[in-house]
Amino acid sequence: MHIAVAGNIGAGKSTLAQKLAQHYKWEVFYESVDDNPYLEDFYGDMQQWAFHLQVYFLSSRIKQVMDIQAARNTIIQDRTIYEDAVIFAKNLAASGHINPRDYMNYLNLFETMTSFVKPPDLLIYLRAGMPTLVERIEKRGRDYENNIKLEYLRKLGESYEEWISTYTKGKLLIINADQLDFVERPADLGKVIEKVDGELFGIFS
Repeated sequence: MHIAVAGNIGAGKSTLAQKLAQHYKWEVFYESVDDNPYLEDFYGDMQQWAFHLQVYFLSSRIKQVMDIQAARNTIIQDRTIYEDAVIFAKNLAASGHINPRDYMNYLNLFETMTSFVKPPDLLIYLRAGMPTLVERIEKRGRDYENNIKLEYLRKLGESYEEWISTYTKGKLLIINADQLDFVERPADLGKVIEKVDGELFGIFS
């Protein structure tokens, strides 16, 4: 199976993916962040590096999805290929950081690539408000994230809600991340596991 965790920057995707992988003995495919050659430059100058960053993410994500489809074991993925286009590239284009010509070129590339892949068997969406996102971003202390603007986070959140409200590619589980702490409170993780069990195996639903 292919499980994917979606959500805004700081929602807790990587943490939840890791915790669920440990519980179910799944393999985790993380988003390429630490070795991303554009991310720090992007947060310093979005206008200059937005298109480069999105093409890099699209390339790395399609490689992940192809590996997931070829795998015989269950994979849990940190962020989906769909978020690259319908959340991040869309916002960067709307704000003028990606020009219309490059954006159309990007979308054509995205549509071609995604025509060859299957959507996740289960999409877990972590819904988180601004206070939660800001607190977690500050807590993890990544230097390049110090330049993230609150307005950028807010617009991403709006796009996520719009996308999730019309998501029909497969099973969807929405988790309110504002009310849960997967690290400090094991009972909170247990609640999520019960919901995942219900979606995947038809128990505790």
